[in-house]
Amino acid sequence: MTTRSAQLLRLVHARPGITRAEAARLLGVSTGAATELVGRLTAAEVLTEGPAAPSGARGRPTTVLLPHPAGPLVAAASITSENFQVDVVELGGTVVGSVSANHGDRDPAPVLAAVTDAIRALTPENTRLRGVGIAITGPVSRDQRVDSSGLGWHGVDLRPLKGEADVFVAGNDAMLAAAAESGRGAAAEASIALHVRVAAGIGGGIIAGGRIVTGALGAAGEFGHLPFGDPRRRCSCGASGCWGNEVDGTALARLLGRPAPPDPIAYARRVIASDDADARAATRTVAAELGRGIAGLVNGLDPDLVTVGGLGVELLEAAPDAVQNAYRDGLMTFRRGSAPPVVAAALGDDGPIVGAAEEAWGLVLDEVVSRLRGPA
Repeated sequence: MTTRSAQLLRLVHARPGITRAEAARLLGVSTGAATELVGRLTAAEVLTEGPAAPSGARGRPTTVLLPHPAGPLVAAASITSENFQVDVVELGGTVVGSVSANHGDRDPAPVLAAVTDAIRALTPENTRLRGVGIAITGPVSRDQRVDSSGLGWHGVDLRPLKGEADVFVAGNDAMLAAAAESGRGAAAEASIALHVRVAAGIGGGIIAGGRIVTGALGAAGEFGHLPFGDPRRRCSCGASGCWGNEVDGTALARLLGRPAPPDPIAYARRVIASDDADARAATRTVAAELGRGIAGLVNGLDPDLVTVGGLGVELLEAAPDAVQNAYRDGLMTFRRGSAPPVVAAALGDDGPIVGAAEEAWGLVLDEVVSRLRGPA
């Protein structure tokens, strides 16, 4: 029964608004068994049933499976070098509360304190908060410590953000955006999906069979530090020739003969949106570098779909030919006949925080089912 309970919960989370009859069909159980499962999960204050949104059709009103009003919640936070956002998310992925603020602080203590305060303010019923998920700029180790050149944080322990929650997960923002696109975005139907996210550098992830490939140290997906760039250029990470330095806002500034901007993301957005001829030429050059690097990743990783997020979406819209031509030119010959499509991410800038929520919810659902099972 607990296995079926777990399957039902994951189904309701993945397909909010599903009916009990449809859930029974997908689970391969009788309607009576589905009724028993729903009753048990309702008694545990995890699920409930309620009327579907009005459709205008005649006949008996449809009821759907919904998160219980006293059910578990997850807090997800996205921390960048300029700001943070905290969302509280219920079963099914709906955001029920959100707050964001700028910080611009290279001292981690006040930032972590502000995020903790935001989580507490959004979850006054602390007993409902079961999980916390954090998406942050920079690689995160398996013991939940982050090294972020953008934030100026090195070996910072993120575990205090767990608070009183049962489960905690933290990861690189681009890697979690990859997970989100695979679960709820443009790569939902892909078996092996590659996500490339351009921000202040390049990150991403590979999702195989619905699972993130995190690597031996938990730091996979640092695609921007592949040596696809000029080997004479030293990166702040310590390596030389990093691809990210050819695609971000600093690359655009360099091409335009300008000093490195203090906010490379905002600067890149202004340049990409500009009608100035020099800006358009610089944008095409950077877009081609993006396409060429994606080709290298496809040659090496063999995905069936590539999603592009962050500034990559804007480069794809502003210079689609530059991206696609460089991508195809960089592919091995045998791949060109059926090249994996390169498409814009569906979740936009929300990708990292959605991914953090999804990873936390995965752990929370395991915990809920374990509690239903009771002591061994």
